[in-house]
Amino acid sequence: MDRTEPTPAAGPSRRRFLVYTVAATTLTVAAPLACTTPSSAEGAEPGHQDPGDSGAPGAGVLVTGADEEMLVLEVTTANHVVVRLPRAEVGQGITTAVAMMIAEELDARLADVRVPLADARTKGNQYTGGSSSVSSLYGPARQLAATARARLVTAAARRWHLPARTLRTRDGVVVAPDGRTATFGSLTASASRIRRTDVPDRPKPPSRHRVIGRPTTRIDARDIVTGRAKYAGDLAVAGARPTVVARPPTIRGKLVSVDARAARAMPGVHAVVRLPGGVAVVADTFHHAFTARDALRLTWAPGPLAALSDAQIRARLEAAVPRFRTPPRGSTPVTGEFAFAFVGHAPMEVLTAVADVRLDRAELWFSSQTPMDARDAVAEAVGLRPSAVRVHVTRAGGSFGRRLNFDAAIEAALVSKAARHPVKLMWSRGDDIRHGRMRPASHHRVRASVSGGRVVAFEQVTASVSEAYDGAGLAPQGGVRASGPLPSTTGLYDFGRISGDSGGVELAVPLGAWRSVDSGTVRTAEEIVVDEVARSLGRDPVAFRRTTLRTEAAKAVLDKVASAGRWGRALPAGTAQGVAVHEEYGSSVACLAEIDASDPKHPRVTKVVMAADVGIAVNPRGLEAQLMGAATDGISVVLQAGLHIDRGAVREGSYADFRYARQRNAPLSFEAHILPSTREPGGAGELGVPAASAAVANAYARATGTVPRSFPLTF
Repeated sequence: MDRTEPTPAAGPSRRRFLVYTVAATTLTVAAPLACTTPSSAEGAEPGHQDPGDSGAPGAGVLVTGADEEMLVLEVTTANHVVVRLPRAEVGQGITTAVAMMIAEELDARLADVRVPLADARTKGNQYTGGSSSVSSLYGPARQLAATARARLVTAAARRWHLPARTLRTRDGVVVAPDGRTATFGSLTASASRIRRTDVPDRPKPPSRHRVIGRPTTRIDARDIVTGRAKYAGDLAVAGARPTVVARPPTIRGKLVSVDARAARAMPGVHAVVRLPGGVAVVADTFHHAFTARDALRLTWAPGPLAALSDAQIRARLEAAVPRFRTPPRGSTPVTGEFAFAFVGHAPMEVLTAVADVRLDRAELWFSSQTPMDARDAVAEAVGLRPSAVRVHVTRAGGSFGRRLNFDAAIEAALVSKAARHPVKLMWSRGDDIRHGRMRPASHHRVRASVSGGRVVAFEQVTASVSEAYDGAGLAPQGGVRASGPLPSTTGLYDFGRISGDSGGVELAVPLGAWRSVDSGTVRTAEEIVVDEVARSLGRDPVAFRRTTLRTEAAKAVLDKVASAGRWGRALPAGTAQGVAVHEEYGSSVACLAEIDASDPKHPRVTKVVMAADVGIAVNPRGLEAQLMGAATDGISVVLQAGLHIDRGAVREGSYADFRYARQRNAPLSFEAHILPSTREPGGAGELGVPAASAAVANAYARATGTVPRSFPLTF
């Protein structure tokens, strides 16, 4: 034993932890002094929680790792393994994937692994986005658990005076050759003092995986369906009063005057607070708050877009698209021009934040994909140091990029400060659709230059709406920003010279990253043109793609959907198949969609087949769910879901008119094929959206004999 290793401090404690932090080149160990008290919010910690085993890290735990993830693994005396996750669980199943990594390398039971969400930290990586969570955590989490296992085995070997190499682990226990066993929890105190292990601490090779790669039901599935899982709206923070906000009729309209006398006099109303974006009402219940909100007498100045509607915005975008380059001499162009509407995120759980702001400190509970940025922004808004603001990250009922922003949290903090009381602020569905973030509208021109039976140059030029600001707030309406390189044009195909450029129109529209970001429009437009090139050459779309795709992975996923979906089989009139391929995040995906467009105004996608190569699929069942969600997104934004702007206001206000795909719009048949791989995981969360969108559009074009150019088709 290394005698310089610190020992656990004396004093009463409900449990002791084995704690590891991942450093850039080493793993270090620290022992906690005690346990922190549970959060003041009842139900604030999502997932499985047992009495006396809250999952909160011990006070005084020294985190010294230099790795951005700074993961900490804890083993409790109750034999529970706790890894506090520096990511947001927004329905994508990242807690299950990480639990599987830990259970695999530690040889623990999956049921014994807890993955609560970490509070906002002062350093490290807490960003949830870019389909990066599994790929960024795969190495650190497995190494963390492998080192923990090695130290536990070493502790048992020294206790029993046996060679460590003769011991094995299973289901959370160390087993000796003579049958003796010791639970991990019983070994934590001695293991925490071990610096050098007597067995290797390397993660397993994929050939030995027993948990990773096995289709697994989410570890929180029962909690979700039984209501035990807690979201921000479920939290019972002491004294937090329900709060809603009256907002302007136009985007970023300005409040001129407010008469709150009638609202203040209503039963259950505690405060009326002016905000930069509206007027908040704090009350005993949300019913009281909404009723009082509707009783406010408000005068609004129109927002900066009041003179604009869809037609004017689309005209500005079209004018802002850069010019094509000179095409190769002697080539024949195949071109397409495409318009994509604004799209809202509309997660099932509306934005909700709980805030308790005091004179010298603040505490908040909400779901955030960027909690460190959120903490800093809240601190600035209420005039506190970031170190005085504590942000608890809760699970979310959907995001699709929406919770990269934290509008509701800042509003809740401002209201709590002004009202001098904790509040639970909730956006309504109308708030979220009419005043929330949205995918920018964009305009695209694509040109494939064909010569000698092949594409010798491929170019896409675009313009999209960008958010306008100046030093004092929002910039004046209009303005075109300088053009720049197109961010998402890919060299997926052997198409000779690949190029792209982009321009933009600055408007005072609240924008946000929407699932698959630029690729959802850029790659959709490209894949439609690829189909049209194949048709101009008299080639089958699948055969043409297969001879021009650059990577074997892309060819493999295309071949899989073509065979599984029986590409090219005879179909009734008005029915057709479409196909598309996409590569991003180190992964490849293909989609085959089958559509019944015998009534062109009411098409129905009847079948979707998707195939993906994402490297090692930690949880194939979770990946299948991601691909199914991507198919739903593609169906929605291509066929029917978008946001209209009418004289500076969003026309849609609920699921009744923001027509996202429902069960009646879902394909009757859905298949997901996960291609086997031994390479480390790539990204998957956003991967399938461009392929699904393009496949649906191509199927519609083939079924109707049209060339769709505006999306959704209902616009």
